[in-house]
Amino acid sequence: MYIPTFQDVLDAHERIRPYIHRTPVLTSSYLNEVTGAELFFKCENFQKAAAFKARGASNAVFGLTEEQAAKGVATHSSGNHGLSLSYAAGRRGIPCTVVMPRTAPQAKKDAVKGYGGRVVECEPSTSSREAVFAEVVAETGAEFVHPYNDPRVIAGQGTCSRELNEQVEGLDAVIAPIGGGGMISGTCLTLSNVNPGVKIYAAEPQQADDAARSFRAGHIIADDAPETVADGLKVPLKELTWHFVQKHVTDILTTEEDEIVEAMRTIWKRMKIVMEPSSAVPLAAILRNKDVFKGKRVGVVITGGNVDLDKLPWMKG
Repeated sequence: MYIPTFQDVLDAHERIRPYIHRTPVLTSSYLNEVTGAELFFKCENFQKAAAFKARGASNAVFGLTEEQAAKGVATHSSGNHGLSLSYAAGRRGIPCTVVMPRTAPQAKKDAVKGYGGRVVECEPSTSSREAVFAEVVAETGAEFVHPYNDPRVIAGQGTCSRELNEQVEGLDAVIAPIGGGGMISGTCLTLSNVNPGVKIYAAEPQQADDAARSFRAGHIIADDAPETVADGLKVPLKELTWHFVQKHVTDILTTEEDEIVEAMRTIWKRMKIVMEPSSAVPLAAILRNKDVFKGKRVGVVITGGNVDLDKLPWMKG
């Protein structure tokens, strides 16, 4: 297993620069007052493909040899990695196949197709996803780009916190959502090199808390099909992301479903930012653990903005 280095992050940043945005950092005096902390929101919902995953996907796609690229790329994803890989593949002019759970948001399926990718549906469980994906790879011979357990992807995600560290001076902590751990791993990789004094927190739904339980137990615990409004955070840690989590993460904080929805609604209302439920989990964790962050300068990664506007979680019916 190759462990990516900070040089890989620097190389990734150069490679993907033409294909990504340097996303803005926004603040809210209201949320600073409510939390007692200074919050700096790194808005990856404004990224290409509306998700931070465009970074890792672009690094993987544009790092392929011509021979590898000719057969295209494939992945399994509940949404943002799949549509980001489709985006990157489209920019390189190569095929992309994405295995998605049939329950994935329609907005994300449509986005994959909109970028020129092909969607193959599976049942909403890790076992079904992997079985269907094996068939796709056998059929196409495509290069597998894992959503997070891939050194190329982690190096690409590490470019986000590199930008954040340049944009905000004196950070005390950074918090991001955790599902499979790609963003957190990239954050760990970068900050442990450029700003090792920064504490790194991960935020996770209570109803999909396998990363938190893994963190406490000291080994990976995987759930097959957890149910949470934060659809991007249902996947388990893998060997590569676990390496970074156990080595560099200060703590994993969990939140209830209603807290996630309320945090999402608050950011929409106060900051006018379109974001998906997974992106609201860090603010929900801060609001639930104000004593941890009080008086601190905290970077908060808003990971994506691909949400079905017809099915917002506070809508009735």
